[in-house]
Amino acid sequence: MATATPRQRRKDARPQELLDAALQLFVEKGFAATRSEEIAARAGVAKGTLYRYYPSKDELFKAMVRDNLSVHIAESAAQAAQYEGSIAELLSQMMQAWWAKVGHGNAGVVCKIMMVEARNFPELARFYVEEVIRPSQALIGGLIERGIRTGEFRAVPVEATVHMLIAPMLHMLLHEHSFGEHDICHQTMAAEELLDAQMALLLHGLLANPA
Repeated sequence: MATATPRQRRKDARPQELLDAALQLFVEKGFAATRSEEIAARAGVAKGTLYRYYPSKDELFKAMVRDNLSVHIAESAAQAAQYEGSIAELLSQMMQAWWAKVGHGNAGVVCKIMMVEARNFPELARFYVEEVIRPSQALIGGLIERGIRTGEFRAVPVEATVHMLIAPMLHMLLHEHSFGEHDICHQTMAAEELLDAQMALLLHGLLANPA
């Protein structure tokens, strides 16, 4: 089996290097203010090389969303499809896992960028809705419906319950990547503890026969 040359390895890594450079600049300057040539320079390549992989800044951002968010949604959906235990336990596990994968690091930053920039970039906002928001809502809503069908959950308004589950996550994410970045607002409780408290409160309202 032929061994990849250093040149080939660098070429294979280049798309990720471009995504990393773009994310750094989007955080520093915002999506609108970042120019394609700045991304190329940060990644150490020519502007033409950037366009070879990503024809536009919009396409680069879409790749960033798929790389940091869509993959996690797909993994969670696959896990949920094979799961046969308590839906309440699965929801709790998924919320903690989602925070561990998305709340920290690049994925959380991508979420924040989209929330800040959505108004000025409606095409990207529509892409984000189709790629992230609707699949996430469908996944959580499907689990709640399963819990209702099996009798584990009482009958509740599914759409409203989905929003109740997601809203605190978005609040924590915004805090993590705004105030939390500068340690301005001291948070005495870890996000994982807040999620445990949220799920305990919500599940007592969801369960058909709460203990």
